[in-house]
Amino acid sequence: MSYPIPSKMWQRVSIVILFLLIPSVGIAILRQSATVAVPANQTPASSTPKTSILPNHPDYQALQALVQQYSCVVPVPNFGTLPVTRTEFATVLNACVNRSNELIATDPKIVTPADMKILQRLQSEFAPELATLKSLIDELEARSPITPTTRERTQTESTQKTQPLPTALPLNIPSGSSVQDQVVNRANMPKLQTRGSIGRVAPEPQTDNRFNTENYNRIEDNPFHRVSNDPLSTFSIDVDTASYSNVRRFITQGELPPKDAVRIEELINYFTYNYPQPKSERPFSVTTEVAAAPWNPQHKLVQVGLQGKRLESETLPPSNLVFLIDVSGSMDDPNKLPLVQQSLKLLVNKLRPEDRVSLVVYAGNAGLVLPATPGSQKSTILAAIDRLEAGGSTAGGQGIELAYKIAKQSFLKSGNNRVILATDGDFNVGVSSDGDLTRLIEQKRDQGIFLTVLGFGTGNYKDGKMEQLADKGNGNYAYIDTLLEAKKVLVNDLRGTLFTIAKDVKIQVEFNPAKVQAYRLIGYENRLLQNQDFNDDKKDAGDIGAGHSVTALYEIIPTGTKSDVKLPEIDPLRYQRSGETVSDAAGNELMQVKLRYKLPQDSTSQLITQTIQDNDLRTDQIPSTNLRFAAAVATFGMVLRDSEYKGDASYDLVMKLATQGKGEDQEGYRGEFIRLVEQSRGLITRK
Repeated sequence: MSYPIPSKMWQRVSIVILFLLIPSVGIAILRQSATVAVPANQTPASSTPKTSILPNHPDYQALQALVQQYSCVVPVPNFGTLPVTRTEFATVLNACVNRSNELIATDPKIVTPADMKILQRLQSEFAPELATLKSLIDELEARSPITPTTRERTQTESTQKTQPLPTALPLNIPSGSSVQDQVVNRANMPKLQTRGSIGRVAPEPQTDNRFNTENYNRIEDNPFHRVSNDPLSTFSIDVDTASYSNVRRFITQGELPPKDAVRIEELINYFTYNYPQPKSERPFSVTTEVAAAPWNPQHKLVQVGLQGKRLESETLPPSNLVFLIDVSGSMDDPNKLPLVQQSLKLLVNKLRPEDRVSLVVYAGNAGLVLPATPGSQKSTILAAIDRLEAGGSTAGGQGIELAYKIAKQSFLKSGNNRVILATDGDFNVGVSSDGDLTRLIEQKRDQGIFLTVLGFGTGNYKDGKMEQLADKGNGNYAYIDTLLEAKKVLVNDLRGTLFTIAKDVKIQVEFNPAKVQAYRLIGYENRLLQNQDFNDDKKDAGDIGAGHSVTALYEIIPTGTKSDVKLPEIDPLRYQRSGETVSDAAGNELMQVKLRYKLPQDSTSQLITQTIQDNDLRTDQIPSTNLRFAAAVATFGMVLRDSEYKGDASYDLVMKLATQGKGEDQEGYRGEFIRLVEQSRGLITRK
């Protein structure tokens, strides 16, 4: 249903869109306005370059932190890297106030009281500029009549590129009051769609000849297997989270991700689950649960959850970390090298005196920027990070060779030795081929030096290559689109990111044909192993970090169920007896789960075996919040991938499951997921 919109409203929206979508024009007008609108009791010098606000100014840094923290869309080019006028600063501040008001309307707990005070202080200090900005908009409205033809064109543009109004509602929060106690009128809130990466400056329209060359390896959904023909399922665990934050980046920018960018297991494992801590000497616990599959109630959903043992900071071994930073020309964007620098600073602040940090860069040639330095010398490490600049071509292979060399020189026999690679994955002039790189990484992995890969940026992002490097290096792979994500990966999840407690973890499931007709593993398509690989200790597999949780889901079709899913057909075997089962021996067992793992310093694996019983599901049986939320994320992944196995999956089903399974959500990640689903549903609706 549509409603007529008054012409005055269209006039205002058109002016706002023109002002924000053409930054150079808007800023020029702002600068001119700032010059002529200086109050009589102020000197014109307040708007001259001499009083421009520099990036190292406390107010500038405070506002930049708010932009990154709350995903403010910034209409000022190069904010965060270049000086700005007071009027430009006010424009960014105004956008951040808009964003904060919107977030408060959604969840009053999102904007912290400390950040509220910062916004109030900046509003007070820049009140004249904010008033000038409002006057400018009013003046533009009076000057610019909108013809019907222009209005129609503006209506189309505003549907595609919604931006925050430049005059924000004030933050009237009484001093000392709790943010949670404030009531915000949603009807008065400007609607906002963020076009840039969360917490970064919105990307300017590209005027050069660059093309989008992002690369994702093809993924084909795991099919159903008949238990009578293929009773074993074997795969390597995966604790990577890059796919989720990358998918979030696409949706935040107003588009759905490519289906090959959606790796469902990484979406599921982005979140932690309330699995019990291991009680024995084993490094992780195993938890299983069975429920009806939400998208196809004829089927069952089996959850297998691993929970890594949490380690206290004082018990963690010392770290020998080598930062390997891509400073090539392709990294010269605000969401690349500048975000890398800010992210690494978060990690540096968590270093202990016994830790060691080195810094290697590569761009055309590799170089050592900082030799091994104790974690207590934070100012020295931070200064080295600040000196990084982008430029030149990328010799990725050469940089990795030097990084491993430095890591070997500072090797800690009983410590955590790791190279941390930060790049967009565009290894375009490397001295080594991809095959040579992976062989080098495998060799160093066997020598006890692991590899963590942090992905950044858009446009030329090489997801497939970076996932492969982390996989071969016994490390994890994360995509960092915001400083908040950097905090999650390098601060909140620091122990799991850097400290491996079990390596080469493999799972093998054997299904009982008396209970299970067919099964399929949800996700893990590029982690599948041959059945014989399970007992081969030379076969590399995934790793679990301290405190990490890993979740795998199987969708199964019970024996005797007439499913609407077409199962694979093969001719009857001549020399094998069909239809024979060991149901008596297996009793009521649905499946047997076996796990193999090695301790970080061991070369021989250990075995864990656990059976899952086929307890009849009652209609009133309520699955745990763990299972419901994991099912919600899996459903979301199947909808995004338009999987042929999605059944009745829909955004409404995702919302229902996620809301029921949200639980305590202390860090707010599950709440963010629910908002992301709402955004995705909105994108479908607009189409």
